[in-house]
Amino acid sequence: MGRKPGKLPTIGGVLAQSFLPQQPGQPPNTSPPVRSPASSEATRLLCAGTYLDDGFRDAVIDQLYVHEERFAAPSLGYDASRVLAHALRARRVELAWAAGILALWIVAVPLTKGLIVLLIVPFLVLGLARWIRGRSATAPVFRVVPAFLLRWYGRLMLLQSALLLLTLVLGDDESGWEFLGETGEAGQFVGLAVELAAQEMWGIGTLEVWITIAVPLLVAWAVATQRGQFARALTHELSRDRFPDLRSDPAEQAEGARFRRLRDRIRTEQHARLVMYGADDPFCGAGEPYEPWSLSIELRPRKDLDGGTPEPLDNSAIMRHVAPLVEALRVPSPHGAPQIQAAVRDRLRELEIDEVVFLPVDGLPARDAAPYSPEGFESHRSGAIEEGGETRRHFLRVRVGGWGEEIVTTVFVRVHTQGGMLMLEVAPHVLRPVKPLYRYADRIAHRYRHNHRFGRAVWALGQTPRSAGQALVTLGRSLGHAWRLLTAGHAHALPEGPEVSVRELGSDDEASLFQEMDVSRYLKSVQDRVANGVTVALRAAGYETAEFEQKIVHVAEGGTFIENSKGNVTLGHHNTVTSKIVTSTTTGGNRG
Repeated sequence: MGRKPGKLPTIGGVLAQSFLPQQPGQPPNTSPPVRSPASSEATRLLCAGTYLDDGFRDAVIDQLYVHEERFAAPSLGYDASRVLAHALRARRVELAWAAGILALWIVAVPLTKGLIVLLIVPFLVLGLARWIRGRSATAPVFRVVPAFLLRWYGRLMLLQSALLLLTLVLGDDESGWEFLGETGEAGQFVGLAVELAAQEMWGIGTLEVWITIAVPLLVAWAVATQRGQFARALTHELSRDRFPDLRSDPAEQAEGARFRRLRDRIRTEQHARLVMYGADDPFCGAGEPYEPWSLSIELRPRKDLDGGTPEPLDNSAIMRHVAPLVEALRVPSPHGAPQIQAAVRDRLRELEIDEVVFLPVDGLPARDAAPYSPEGFESHRSGAIEEGGETRRHFLRVRVGGWGEEIVTTVFVRVHTQGGMLMLEVAPHVLRPVKPLYRYADRIAHRYRHNHRFGRAVWALGQTPRSAGQALVTLGRSLGHAWRLLTAGHAHALPEGPEVSVRELGSDDEASLFQEMDVSRYLKSVQDRVANGVTVALRAAGYETAEFEQKIVHVAEGGTFIENSKGNVTLGHHNTVTSKIVTSTTTGGNRG
């Protein structure tokens, strides 16, 4: 992260070079190797999610492929372009199988002279029941009851149709139609329609009956083969052993000028230190806010200061004290032996710290006009760090990726001095683990591939009733994407900030207790070093630090510090406030 010393250019008296120094005293062989985001566990699981979750897959394609005018959100610990590559590959595979399955059902209608209706109608009823029920694990009663009734009605119709076909195969036609009239009310309208067609118009024979029986079996084979193809993708190119080799990934070798162009843009934007943002969600991609806080203090010279005049204190000077203290979190504590110290695996050793500038997209003529060059970033950095502007903002970004980049803790730090006041803003954000379905991708694929043939056949037959409806939905979504690509004019639209983040779309709402404990430890460590750095900067410049030290104890711990003429009040957990007028201790309360 450090830079070589040299002549430092100035802009308006402000250093125009990054203030992040090389960490002194750190052994050269103690830093773990830097992992590529493209080969992280989070990237692998998100790629797996594109094969298991069609909703997630469509959202990735819509955000990164259809809406070409939108900038890619910062990708913290993963590679969005690789997720897009696998989303497009999974859609191509699913689209081909959907077209084949739908064609099989359509061709079956004339081949069976309409007898296939005996199966199509019950399948439609079962599909309607599934749609009414929805995917929620806790559906409301007004959905569960009609779905339950429709599901059993469809099963009875399907059973009647199966028995009828079996009778037609084993017996003569007349006994089959007589059987249909004796099976009760459920599904008789279907049988009557087929009977009229068979006896009066088309003359359905044994061949048509056998084709009707064979069609669902062929559909089940297609469904099983598609599932097996997805399972092989999860156990081969997305396996832990093969996934780090980017060059052997078949999804990356896909042809198409549009994909290659967007892939290159995403890889330029997603890890850049210049963050192009939309006004509605400037921190898009960083995850959920985790108790952000800010405070301000009066800059008062120390009474014991020699000469009575403190040194000028600007934002760069403060950050130059903060950055080394935060970087020092990478260095393991002394363990008595170099080999023991080198064996420490704490994720703080991989802490990343850099400067970022948030720049609004408004005013850019095109997406490729963003100033991502080193010169462009340096110009915005040197201008933003001291100006304290509303739209262009400079932050120190501290990131810790744990659990294979499934838990990403990011702290944005901003300081500003104005009118004899110092303002400190700290905005922690947390990306939680990917969804459980994606985390279990390896188990799902392994269980399917190692299941016996009978088990796979039963599973495929169970998916057959919904195959036609699912094929229609898949084709409809793909046609919708293609139509928007042709007619919406996204390619030449004015640029927009990212609307959603691929990582956030694939994140779970909760984390394990171990993971939450790690997040808390990372945040406390980073925030404590930030506070110490500001304190050191104030003291070195000749300013009082008592007020800042008093406030930081309570605010950084999650409380809210309120000042008034009668004393100080803090809201939070286990806070102690001392002032000249009141003294109080709070042992509980709401987090600020």
